[in-house]
Amino acid sequence: MAKGVHSSGVHEDTVRRLWWAALETLQADILLPMDPMQGLWIAAPLPALYETRLLDRLKGWVWAPEELASLHSPNGNLLLPKRCNSISKQNLPGESHYRRMPLREDDGYDPLLIIITPQIQIALSLYGSNGKRHLLMRSDPEVIADLLKILDLRIKDESHLHALELRRELGNLGELKSNNDLEKMFWPRLAERLAGMAPSLTFQAMPDKQSNSALIEDQSSALTLLEALTHEVRTPLATIRTLIRSLLRREDLSEIVETRLRQIDTECNEQIDRFGLIFNAAELQRQPQEKSMLARTDLGKLLRLLSPTISDQLERRGVTLNLDISDDLPQVLSDPERLEMMLGGVIDRTSRGLPPGGNLTLRLRPAGHRLKLQLLSELPSSHKSELSNGEKNSALGPVLSWNPNTGSLQLSRAATQRLLASLGGRLTDRRDSALTVFFPIAGCNI
Repeated sequence: MAKGVHSSGVHEDTVRRLWWAALETLQADILLPMDPMQGLWIAAPLPALYETRLLDRLKGWVWAPEELASLHSPNGNLLLPKRCNSISKQNLPGESHYRRMPLREDDGYDPLLIIITPQIQIALSLYGSNGKRHLLMRSDPEVIADLLKILDLRIKDESHLHALELRRELGNLGELKSNNDLEKMFWPRLAERLAGMAPSLTFQAMPDKQSNSALIEDQSSALTLLEALTHEVRTPLATIRTLIRSLLRREDLSEIVETRLRQIDTECNEQIDRFGLIFNAAELQRQPQEKSMLARTDLGKLLRLLSPTISDQLERRGVTLNLDISDDLPQVLSDPERLEMMLGGVIDRTSRGLPPGGNLTLRLRPAGHRLKLQLLSELPSSHKSELSNGEKNSALGPVLSWNPNTGSLQLSRAATQRLLASLGGRLTDRRDSALTVFFPIAGCNI
C-alpha cells in the first residue's frame, strides 16, 4: 500500500485526525449512500466499522489484542462498558458481526481497514515512522488483490475455517474491478470533513525523556488497549457530533430542540477532549519520544480566551470560575496548541470533585524566572470537612485514577505531570485543594 509514498509526512496527532475523518468519510459519505446489500471487511487492531446498517449486512474479520477480552479492574470486573461485562474471554462486544482473530505481538498497532463490495473495493491504513506518518488509501484492483492474498495466508495459518469462509465470500462478490470515481470522491470529501472538525479532535502523543523504559515495556499491552478504547469512544462521539451539527443547520427547529442539540454537541466536545488527553497520556507512557520544540506562548491571553468555555463547563456543575491574572506578564516557553487541551484537562482534574456551590480560581503570577499558574479549589461551607480529609483516588495503572465513591475517572497525577513536563511545565500540588504549574519565561536562562 505504501509503494510510491514520499518520505515526508505528518505527526501522530495529524495522522490520527486523518484516520478518524477517513472512517467517517468512507462510511457516511460513500458506503451508506450506496446502501450495499452484501460485502465483507477486514480490520485490525479493532473493528473500525461502526455504522449499524453496514455491520448488519457485511461480514467481517478482525485481528484484535487478546487483552481486550481479558483486562480486569482491581475488583475483577472487565474494564469495558456495562453492556459488555457478560462477554466471554474469547469474544468482543458485537462479535456477532465479525470473526475475531488474535493480534500477535509483532503485528504492530497501526490501524487497517479493507472493505470489498460489488460497487467498491478500498483499503485504508496508517503508515510511517514518527514525524513521517501517512494515511494510505488504495482502491486499485492490483493492490487490493495483493493485500487479500497476504491476509488469506495469515487467516489460513490461524483458522482454516475462517479462510474458507473468506474465500467463499470473495467468490460470491465476483471479480474485483476498479472504480475510477472513488478517489475523486474520497479525498475531496475527506478535506471537507477535516475543515469542519473542531481543533478538539487533534490529539498528540507528547514526549518525556524521563519515562521508565522497563515500566513501559511491562505495561505496554494495557496501555495499547487503553489507546484503542479511547479511540473507540471518540469515534462514535465524533459521528454523533457530526449528525448534531447537520441538524442544527435546519431552520425549522423549535427553541427547546435547538437548545438540547447544542447541549449534546457541547458534551460531545468535552468528552472527545477528555479521552483525547487519556490517549495522549497512554501514548506518551508507552512510546516516549524526543522532546518537541517549545515556542513563545502568551499564557495569560490563552487563559482569558479559554475562560468563557471553562466557565460554562463549570457552571453546568454549579461551580464558579474566578480569573486572577496579573497584567503585562511575559511570555512563557510552551506549545500553545497542545497547551490549550492540556489546560482543559488540568482544570477538569482539579474541579471534577467540587460539589455545587464550589469555586475554582485560576491565578497567574510572576515567580522569578517562571510564571506560576495556581488552580485553587474552594468547597462550599457545608463541605469544608471534606477538603481536610481529602478523598484518595484509586490508581488504575500509570495513566488513570478514579474516585470509588463518585465513579469519576481522570488522569493520574503522574500522567498529568508527564504531559505538562512535555509542554515546559512543572507540576506541584497539595492534596486536592490546590495545584501549581510553573512555566519557564521565554528568554530566561534557568
